Amino acid sequence: MVDKDIVVIGYSGHAYVAVDICISMGKKVIGYVDIEEKKQNPYQLLFWGSEKNNPSLIQKLSSIDCFISIGNNTDRQKIYTELSTQLIHPITIIHKTSFISPKATIGKGVMVSPQACINTLATIGNAVIINTGAIVEHECIIGDFSHIAPGAVICGNVNIGTGTLIGANAVVRPNIKIGNNVIIGAGAVVVKNIPDGSKVIGNSQIVYK
Repeated sequence: MVDKDIVVIGYSGHAYVAVDICISMGKKVIGYVDIEEKKQNPYQLLFWGSEKNNPSLIQKLSSIDCFISIGNNTDRQKIYTELSTQLIHPITIIHKTSFISPKATIGKGVMVSPQACINTLATIGNAVIINTGAIVEHECIIGDFSHIAPGAVICGNVNIGTGTLIGANAVVRPNIKIGNNVIIGAGAVVVKNIPDGSKVIGNSQIVYK
């Protein structure tokens, strides 16, 4: 299969990391989609227009590879769902310095950043971010549209729901279940199950709904 050029959807700090990952893979990013043309354009990409009420853009995206380079879980899910209704499926990008077990399962539109590690029998859902230096251990399940932030450690057999954020340098102990749309704060230590919609800081004894 011949590689297609790539357009990123969203073009700010998170997108810059995504572009670097594409470059590490030997892929060419030629343009970006955003609500407006950006003054800061470090990669000199062509502005393809806004995704808002733009049927011609959908047609253009159907002939090229695209990647949703948006860090916010809710926004990423919305765009992913809209593209899926048009049978457009964002590619997965994996930095060459990361490690992914051949026994892991990786969904569509996933981003795996530099030095990240995904170990054996882990399952990563669609449009998930495994950020710089994050570790996802054996047999974990990471739900669609979740974000494992830089340096986070997800120990073995953890189950994380849809749209959940695990903050930078957080640690989740083995066999924990974390619900949907949860926010785990930076540096938190999760030692018990966390229900849907919760916010956790410090350790999982401090839970806010």
